[in-house]
Amino acid sequence: MRRLKHFWPLAFLPLLLACQLTSQLRPNNIDSEIDRDNAIILSGGQPRTLDPALTYGGPDNALGAIFSGLVTLDQQLQVQPDLAAGWQISEDGLVYTFYLHQNAVFHDGRPVTVQDVIFSWERAADPVTGSDTAQTYLGDIAGVQEKLAGTAVAISGLRAIDDHTLEVRLTAPVVYFLEKLAYPVAFVVDAENVTQADWEHHPNGTGPFTLQEWRDDDILILARNEYFYRDPANISHLVYLLGANLPLSLYEQDEIDLVGVGGDTLARAQDPNDPLAADLRQTASLCTSSIGLNNRLAPLDDVRVRQALAYALDRQKLVDIFWEDSGLQAAGALPPGMPGYGGVTQPLPYDPARARQLLAEAGYADPADLGTLTFYTAGYDEVNGLVTAVITLWQETLGITIEPVLLDPYTYNDQLYAGDIGHFFSSGWCADYPDPQNFLDILYHSDSVQNLSGYHSAMVDRLLEQARTERDVPTRLALYAQVEQHLAEDVPVIFLAHGVTAVLVKPRVQNYILTPLGVPQWHLVSVTSKQ
Repeated sequence: MRRLKHFWPLAFLPLLLACQLTSQLRPNNIDSEIDRDNAIILSGGQPRTLDPALTYGGPDNALGAIFSGLVTLDQQLQVQPDLAAGWQISEDGLVYTFYLHQNAVFHDGRPVTVQDVIFSWERAADPVTGSDTAQTYLGDIAGVQEKLAGTAVAISGLRAIDDHTLEVRLTAPVVYFLEKLAYPVAFVVDAENVTQADWEHHPNGTGPFTLQEWRDDDILILARNEYFYRDPANISHLVYLLGANLPLSLYEQDEIDLVGVGGDTLARAQDPNDPLAADLRQTASLCTSSIGLNNRLAPLDDVRVRQALAYALDRQKLVDIFWEDSGLQAAGALPPGMPGYGGVTQPLPYDPARARQLLAEAGYADPADLGTLTFYTAGYDEVNGLVTAVITLWQETLGITIEPVLLDPYTYNDQLYAGDIGHFFSSGWCADYPDPQNFLDILYHSDSVQNLSGYHSAMVDRLLEQARTERDVPTRLALYAQVEQHLAEDVPVIFLAHGVTAVLVKPRVQNYILTPLGVPQWHLVSVTSKQ
């Protein structure tokens, strides 16, 4: 499972994986040469991109099977060597020296060198590329900011000692740098390949699978890379059926091997008397759903208005209705399971009287003075139930007028990152690595490109900057707890819920681990003969 890097429409949150894994199998989809007993069949939507520099998704999908980076997160969420066989870190934490695998090659057989890593990172940071994630995940490297700004032709902090030894100099000794490199924007691409027309349909990656076939909105077939620099994948093929239709039915017909579940289907699978119960796997996800608030735009630039909106929303009722037994009301940004969780223990209560008082104090005793506010959400034909419920609750409690605006789900994140967010927007975030910085710093530091709400607090910025280089774990977590307290008071967004990820996995699938965040693992999975 993974997110849509990483802001996803909150209407889809309880069924996030199910929404990502949807399709209807047609018998003529799959090449007759593919051995079903040695392949994993999944269902998924048309990839938005297979470019590591442009993806909003994690490395657990097709892109993460085709490409790889210097490091990876394993099934226990620990940093492990990938293209880099190992590394050394200077005593001051500012210089990392990576040693590439001597036998690492691209899919076409060309050896991977340090120059390929440098090219890939400089390409990602080139403003012409237009990556929304390069600053977030590569921005600690000296010279990246200048490259992103277009004032430098190269990244000054990168030095090739030889073909297989790379020196990386940071601007500050951040303690989570290696974890950041597990995100796709740091993956290695082939310079000659990515300059070709339509290269994403014939990528030359370094990962454990090669792209054998991709028919848009139909099927995507990955084949085992027999020359992978580590152990080759256990399965011969990884197949994604593209489109949208009846994933649970496909699963029950043994046509796909894994499907996400939520809502009534999850309740059904949790019944020990149901045949699906034996296949059910669940874990608390490192995800938080929220309602984005445009802190730059009146009237939401007034903290009293944002607080009023939080007091006017019965969030527990929303969680009970839309998450049922698979969600926990969120008090703060950090989800359960994330180090530092619990910095805020109580969300703002549901208090309509206090909400109306705050609006009056902000100069809006007459709600009509607020005008018509807009709520951006993803959808094609109709507004989803959760957004409708939120708007209804606010209108009934405060008498305000809110107009929903439907955006194309396929380009929803692009529009948000372009700054077109209305007054409110459906939002959510899933971690890429298990560190509170991945939530708090990335989403709420005023300089972060992921801070879509435009929140700014000099105090929060100082605390976050101090936490970046603090090596004492209790002290660092205490700094993040202070950040969460400030967020609870300033209400840059309205936190809704932390969810549970649930999937059904066929018994034939061996060594698949449902992790709280997505990691590359399809090369580790094996299958027994189809029953």
